[in-house]
Amino acid sequence: MDDLREALIRCGQEHVVRRLDKLDDPSRDRLLGQLQAIDFRLLDSLRALIARAPDKAAAPSLDPPELFPLHRNLEQDRQAKEATELGASLLSKGQVGFVLVAGGQASRLGYDGPKGAFPTGPVTERTLFGYHAHRLRACQAKYGKPTPWYIMTSPANDGTTRTFFEQNEFFGLAPDDVHFFQQEMLPALDEEGQILFSAPDSLFLAPNGHGGVLSGLRRSGMLDDMARRGVEQLSYFQVDNPLVRPADPLFLGLHVGAGADMSSKVVSKRNPDEKVGVLGRIDGRMGCIEYSDLPESLREAKGEDGQLSFRAGNIAVHVLRREFAERVSSGSLELPWHVAKKTMKVVDEDGESVERTGFKFETFVFDALAESPVSVTLEVDRSQEFSPIKNRVGEDSPETSRADLSKLFSDWVTAAGLVLPDPGEGGEVRVEVDPLFAETEEEFLARGRPEPQVSEHGHLYA
Repeated sequence: MDDLREALIRCGQEHVVRRLDKLDDPSRDRLLGQLQAIDFRLLDSLRALIARAPDKAAAPSLDPPELFPLHRNLEQDRQAKEATELGASLLSKGQVGFVLVAGGQASRLGYDGPKGAFPTGPVTERTLFGYHAHRLRACQAKYGKPTPWYIMTSPANDGTTRTFFEQNEFFGLAPDDVHFFQQEMLPALDEEGQILFSAPDSLFLAPNGHGGVLSGLRRSGMLDDMARRGVEQLSYFQVDNPLVRPADPLFLGLHVGAGADMSSKVVSKRNPDEKVGVLGRIDGRMGCIEYSDLPESLREAKGEDGQLSFRAGNIAVHVLRREFAERVSSGSLELPWHVAKKTMKVVDEDGESVERTGFKFETFVFDALAESPVSVTLEVDRSQEFSPIKNRVGEDSPETSRADLSKLFSDWVTAAGLVLPDPGEGGEVRVEVDPLFAETEEEFLARGRPEPQVSEHGHLYA
């Protein structure tokens, strides 16, 4: 207790000491538990970020990345074939681990529970977790190796996520191959660098960003588990995209064949004004260029092929070498901190609820790209690999994602020479293909002419 008081005073947090002295024993114990988790050296660094004057350095030079394109010439087709064979070899040796970021709640979607538990399938209402799990089971069936899965939760959904997996019997995966670890939370600070409170006995805590997955893997012992299992590459993806292909041999093979530390998948921007970050080189180093940081002249620029030069939309799908993840999370390579200034509802020293200007701190996983001298950027088809669920209605909503899934699967059915039913008054044919049955059109066609299971909700191939 004395050491904690000294640390708080040394960091300019005397108001926290005063608050501790006012609380009864249960409330004091609750607050002490949160305070003991604080890294005070990091807290000092974060306070310095608030005091630091804005960087007025010259605008960086921005260049588009070298893409392994969606539409390829003969030489690129040959490279793709070789890379696919290499990636398949990695999977058949069990050298790939799978890292899912799933700390969010689905409250924005009107659903009470973890976002991964949100029902997504157009026919089965299979959840996001269910889709990802079935893709990993399909990988196991194809390559004959376990697929160790490392799922980053948050304090808000860790317990409910674990319970959801238990209730669903881990979706057919071996429980020993599914690992959960929590994202770290950091205290929000006011304009003087003082810790803010959400309740008289609770700090105002905020997630440390998706870049925290790397430190979380290290802190929780997951990187050690990967090393014991012989995992050399980490397939990273986020929970909200049911079309993501975590066990893609082409992507894995291109990454390893190039000797890259970290690589990325991207989709072509719909138009210059689509508000999405794009991958590119920032002063010669790979990174993600935020929409607002890309000048209009570059947003509109086109190459000799007539396509946008800066079209590589970031979809948060990466492969990282395990040893690279260890270096980035050990402190030898540090991700930069991003500061977000917000108006927050907090509790002051008198226990009153007030609004204050506060600061949250995050790291972003794509910033690690700058530390990777070699990086592959693979362009993929948006309609086949990216349809996230982010908003309750409108773009990137459950409605658009289910429609995209049905459209993709309907195309497979048509390509197989099968006839779709009449869409009826709604104008929609709901079709769903279980990833265990087929994950690509090529795999679906290889099944011959499968007979659908017809339900009142649509057609299911499983």
